[in-house]
Amino acid sequence: MRRRYIPDIVKQMADCEANYVRLMRLLPDFDNCDEREFEIHWQGQNSAVRLQVEERFTYTTTVRVSHLLEHDWLKAPCLLVRMYHDARAAEVICIIRGKQLRGVYQYPNMDMRHPDEKAQLNQYLGEWLNHCLNHGHVTEAVFSFE
Repeated sequence: MRRRYIPDIVKQMADCEANYVRLMRLLPDFDNCDEREFEIHWQGQNSAVRLQVEERFTYTTTVRVSHLLEHDWLKAPCLLVRMYHDARAAEVICIIRGKQLRGVYQYPNMDMRHPDEKAQLNQYLGEWLNHCLNHGHVTEAVFSFE
């Protein structure tokens, strides 16, 4: 019998809080900046990450995080991230062109999502943001995004 997946809420909140700090470091002029693009050269690979503010409210902001690789054969997901300013947390709420993510999925399911899909995407977001902080250079529109 398969054991039921139980989310690690403490780890997930820590990931969301770390992602909020990373986003604020990447957008220090957050109130006046609607978009920033980072060119990344790392281990012989070139890519770019674009942060675009989609909507702003008093306590939340929604940011689109797009990733473009040098390779045409691999398309990275575009993430929609909700920043909660009162909680100082940022979480992936959906993959663009997808449904809003649930916290836990039964497995198997029709969309073939992993039980911890949302947690994995929040970790993935953290990796992107870390690459921007460690290897990224702010650039003008070098790569064309959708």
